[in-house]
Amino acid sequence: MRMHATDRRQQLIETALDVFSRKGFDGATTREIAAEAGVTEAIIFRHFANKQALCAAVVQAKRDLAATDRSMASVKSFTERNDDAGLFREIARVILACYREDPRHERVMLYAALEGQSEALIEHREFSEPIMQVLTDYVARRQKEGVLKPGPPVAIIVAIAGMAAHFAMMTGLFGFESRVKDDEMVDAFVNILMDGVRSKKSATGESK
Repeated sequence: MRMHATDRRQQLIETALDVFSRKGFDGATTREIAAEAGVTEAIIFRHFANKQALCAAVVQAKRDLAATDRSMASVKSFTERNDDAGLFREIARVILACYREDPRHERVMLYAALEGQSEALIEHREFSEPIMQVLTDYVARRQKEGVLKPGPPVAIIVAIAGMAAHFAMMTGLFGFESRVKDDEMVDAFVNILMDGVRSKKSATGESK
C-alpha cells in the first residue's frame, strides 16, 4: 500500500529520530534510516535534500507548538498572579515531562552539542531564548519589588531548570533509580530554591 507523502515524511522523521538518538548525527547513516523505515535511500532524498536537512527536520518536529502555547499560557497565569513558587514548579514539571514522554529528543540534543551540529543548536536557541527572556524578565521584576533576593535573574531560572534536568538525565538516561516520585521531587526542588537547605535553627546557631 502506497503511503501518502505527508505520512511518509513523518515516518522518516520518527525513524531518523530513533536512529539519531541511539547513534548521534555523525554515527547514523541515511542507509540505516532507510532500512529501519523499510524504504530505499532514494525515498529519503525525495523528501529531504540531504542528511543535514533530515537532521534539521528531526529537531524541529519535536517542537510541539500547541504544547508550547499551553505551557506559556500557564506561565503567564503564574506571572500575572505573582506566584513565584507556582512558576518554578511549572518549569521543573515541564522539563521532567519532556524527558519522561520521549527522551529521544533530549538524547538527540546532547549529540548535537557534542558533535557541534551548529544548525540544530541555533534552532534550539532560537526556540528557547524567547522563553528564557520571559522568565528572567519576571524574576527581575520580582527582585525589583523586593520579593526575590538580588542577583542575576538567569541564575534563578537555571537553578530550578538545572535541578529538574539533571534529575531527569540521571533517572531517564543514565539508569539511576529513584524511590521518589517526580511530583515530590519537583516540590523538593521548589522548596530548595525558595528556602535553601539550611535549617533556621542551624542558621541561628551559626550566627551566634
